[in-house]
Amino acid sequence: MDLSAPVLWWIAAGALVAIEMATGTFYLLMLALGCVAGALLAHAGVAPSGQWVGAALLGGGATAAWHFKRARSPRSAPAESNRDANLDIGQTLHVSQWSPDGSARASYRGAAWSVQFEGSGTPSPGEFVIVAVRGSQLRVAPAGSVR
Repeated sequence: MDLSAPVLWWIAAGALVAIEMATGTFYLLMLALGCVAGALLAHAGVAPSGQWVGAALLGGGATAAWHFKRARSPRSAPAESNRDANLDIGQTLHVSQWSPDGSARASYRGAAWSVQFEGSGTPSPGEFVIVAVRGSQLRVAPAGSVR
């Protein structure tokens, strides 16, 4: 059984999509688009060199475009301090006593948490805003200093 050029291109595109699904590398989808272009050109009867050029232009161009788009977009905050990833960020809690090293124990959501001060200076008892969660430790700043 002879495999025609379009079939080989479709197999390559399917293999790239399968590998992308296993690895999560979005760039492989761009290369799969290049293989789809090669398959369509093969169906249209374009010579193999034209198929390769078309696949390279679309796959490489889409990969480069995606790379430059991602490079220009702002990076999201790390998960430990990202409000979209952790709903505790931005919530307030009351700390009644601080240790000299800037740590404390405070009740938050019905449990006792370890709290670490993230502001400047010496913390005093009062209301604080959670700015990050690292493991089981809440990082807090004075309530008036966070927006």
